[in-house]
Amino acid sequence: MKILITGASEGIGLEIAKNLASKNNEITLVARSKENLEKAINSLQGKGHEVIVADLSKREDVDGLKQKIENNNYDVFINNAGVGMYGKFTEMPLADQVKMMNLNITALTVLSYFYLSTAKKGDALVNIASTLGTTSYPGGAVYAASKAFVTSLSESLWWEYKNKGIYVLGFCPGATYTNFHHVAGGDKDSFPKFAMQSPQQVVNELVRALENKKKPKVISGGINRFMVFVQKMMSRKMVMNMMAGFGPLKGQ
Repeated sequence: MKILITGASEGIGLEIAKNLASKNNEITLVARSKENLEKAINSLQGKGHEVIVADLSKREDVDGLKQKIENNNYDVFINNAGVGMYGKFTEMPLADQVKMMNLNITALTVLSYFYLSTAKKGDALVNIASTLGTTSYPGGAVYAASKAFVTSLSESLWWEYKNKGIYVLGFCPGATYTNFHHVAGGDKDSFPKFAMQSPQQVVNELVRALENKKKPKVISGGINRFMVFVQKMMSRKMVMNMMAGFGPLKGQ
């Protein structure tokens, strides 16, 4: 199969690429850094892989992927590119938060539109959301809200396209041992270790979901699924107090 993955030069995106490349798929990796992409592609098994350098927070780079998507008939498109920001809402630069929204929401929506406009029976679109997209997160308010958008969009698109034989999945990882938290301005150690997953564990669950093609939303990790279930029985005030205790604003 031909598979397109954004945000594929490191973290979960790169681990997805490695997993799927080992299954004799041809992978196209998209990310901002040419140097990191070259390192990433050299780590993949198999042949036929390629890279695209693009900053998907910029509309012109998003539009530049359109022709690639239309001309290559990718069997699977994994919308993984995204970024987080941790801190108090008005103490983080507004421009940076808007840029995050452009990447997490606008770029993902536009690329989903491009892909589904030409998708055929048997194709699959995976949008990487977050377990935080099923709740709210003091200290990461805009990030969590952006992932809630991704989760809701993906579930709706799953229904719209299921009778056409096109699978859409909103995949929700929890806290994962990657560089994401450091880049976002937080600390992965603020999350309880029992809830953390390795990138390999997360990707194994994603690949299983992609192979089964049944659910519109999959939450990665048994602990994360349990916590999401428990929150449904709690008041929103209780949930917010609990989530704040895991976040960058704990103790404030």
